[in-house]
Amino acid sequence: MSNDHDEALARAFDAQAPRFERAPVQSDPAALERLVQFAGFPPGSRILDAGCGPGLVCGALLAAGYRVVGVDLSREMIERARRRCEPWGDRAEFHHLSLFDTALDDLAPFDGALSRYVVHHVIDPLAFAARQVHLMRAGGTLVISDHLTDPQPELAGHHEAIERARDQTHTTNLTGGQLVDLLYRAGLGQIAFLEESFELDFDEWFDRGTPRDSKDHVRAKLLTGPAIRGFRPSVQPDGSIRIDCLRGMVRGRKPTENAP
Repeated sequence: MSNDHDEALARAFDAQAPRFERAPVQSDPAALERLVQFAGFPPGSRILDAGCGPGLVCGALLAAGYRVVGVDLSREMIERARRRCEPWGDRAEFHHLSLFDTALDDLAPFDGALSRYVVHHVIDPLAFAARQVHLMRAGGTLVISDHLTDPQPELAGHHEAIERARDQTHTTNLTGGQLVDLLYRAGLGQIAFLEESFELDFDEWFDRGTPRDSKDHVRAKLLTGPAIRGFRPSVQPDGSIRIDCLRGMVRGRKPTENAP
């Protein structure tokens, strides 16, 4: 793992924490409930939330009766997660750690693991998934959710250029098929995938990023580029820009020790 990249992520999310936790795409209670339902963790499971941010997913898991352990590179995000989940007492704990910190091994094994909107920030998605699998017990469930890109490489490349211009911590977008392949390559079985739509407001989305290009340039790239599956802009009557997006949720099960 890249320490420089981790440090950049921590700085970026420390700074954007207030806007991040209010962002509709992050805080939508219906979307959080659908994610928990899709995960289908057994009742009472103890779940690792890798890249837990301000505890929005953890709160949804706790409300559904689970126990959670959240980890994040951002100290500010961890503090917000602790405050948000304080009503659930010792059913929730949070650690300012990298997923790859060996201290997490002392908290394992987990009954399941989940990450939402994290894969597009990591340098090695397979290592990220495999580490969570390592920390789960046999038979545990891993769930990864992230926004998707177009299966056509040239269109995915244009999408990538826009994302990186808006956010210096962005690494890659995956297609739905690549998310499924990621869990397969991490050694999981019984893999299930679900795709759903969501919307972004361009201004809200851009303003909570860490841009390397100007807002005007990113807007122009978005509006003049090709039609990208999972990332399609439209100008609204009031002049605002809506981006119609797709996110994927993928779930897989770690084989039991006596599996063939």
